[in-house]
This record gives sequence, structure tokens and C-alpha cells, in this order.
Amino acid sequence: MPQKNHEQAASHHEEAAKHHRSAAKHASEGNHEKAANHAQAAHGHSQKAKEHANKASEKYAEKAGSMKNEGNQKNEGNQKELVGSGNGRN
Repeated sequence: MPQKNHEQAASHHEEAAKHHRSAAKHASEGNHEKAANHAQAAHGHSQKAKEHANKASEKYAEKAGSMKNEGNQKNEGNQKELVGSGNGRN
């Protein structure tokens, strides 16, 4: 379900933002090792957010494709009805 993927992506974005803020704080205090650790954690959360966002997009594309196919099948059926409904005169 795309909604679940969106929620998971948002959660990872929030975690990434927290780690970015912590990295900035530690860097300004001169603690570059902790800053680097938080930056790495932020990167991991950003990657997870991207994965979940991509999954949501894929699900939308699948749904749009199946809806398009359903519409095409209905149109084909309507065209067959029109062709077969003639009265035999040209």
C-alpha cells in the first residue's frame, strides 16, 4: 500500500534530519568524530527514505497501468459492440 511506504519514508526523513542537526551541533563543537557518525546515520536514513518513496511510486505506476489496461479492455469491448451492431447495410 503506497500510504504505508509514504509514512515509512517520512519517518526516515525525520530521523535523517535529527542526525543532520546532531552532526552540525557536534561539528560546531569540534567533535568531528561524533559529527561524522551522525552524518553517516543521516545518510542511511536518507537512503531508506528514498527506497520507501520509490516503492510508493512503483505501486502508483502499477495501479495506473492496471487502470489503463482496464480502460483499454472496456474500449475494445465497446468497439466490438459497435461493429457487430450494424444492420447489414453499407
